[in-house]
Amino acid sequence: MTASFTVLIPARLASTRLPNKPLADIAGIPMIVRVARQAARSNAVQIVVATDSADVAAACNAHQTLVVMTRADHPSGSDRLAEACAKLGLADDAIVVNVQGDEPLIDPALINAVAQKLIDRPDCAMSTAAHAITDPLEWNNPNIVKVVLDAKNTALYFSRSLIPYDRDKTSGDLPLRHIGIYGYRVGFLKRFPLLSLAPIEKLEALEQLRALWHGERIAVHVSSVAAGIGVDTPEDLARVREVLASHAMLKS
Repeated sequence: MTASFTVLIPARLASTRLPNKPLADIAGIPMIVRVARQAARSNAVQIVVATDSADVAAACNAHQTLVVMTRADHPSGSDRLAEACAKLGLADDAIVVNVQGDEPLIDPALINAVAQKLIDRPDCAMSTAAHAITDPLEWNNPNIVKVVLDAKNTALYFSRSLIPYDRDKTSGDLPLRHIGIYGYRVGFLKRFPLLSLAPIEKLEALEQLRALWHGERIAVHVSSVAAGIGVDTPEDLARVREVLASHAMLKS
């Protein structure tokens, strides 16, 4: 069965490293609109930006991108998504995929895979993605989140530390890097913000650990390729602009 799903893209203007990040210009188009257009190449039935910013909403409206206004006091992105689901009237058994608003080069096939993973796993409340970390210099980087899976590619644990630890150096298996894209069943997404924070979530500063701590299951799509360039810094933005400029030159 092919998944029917909605893509939700949360967007806030607050960013310490790149102010007004969703509105950053990329070849004449705001980044948030670039993300929405890239997501529209997936099989999603609708693409919706969820924001508390009138400026972001105006940019979306100017480029015919569907947007829903949410409250400004949400403590997390999942709270914002839950409000968006309620405003859109999505059924509890519907599937949404959370695409970050700073991923203008996200692969539409990855979005499809995360949605399909959740529909194929009725025992799971969430889905996400990972890929092998081939560079040993990244294994101990706490900014790169790792995930360990069971035999069915269900998440056992996420950590900023290197997991699993190859004690005898005999495995040969590469650790998996978590890709920050999530699929949710809407009913669970509405409940998620009501769950108490987990001790492991506080220690690792990883929100997805709350779901595991409360006994929910997360299905993981293992991708054969790394994720695209996310935009966190001015340097990242410059790289994305270069990539899109080179694509435009190839098409001209």
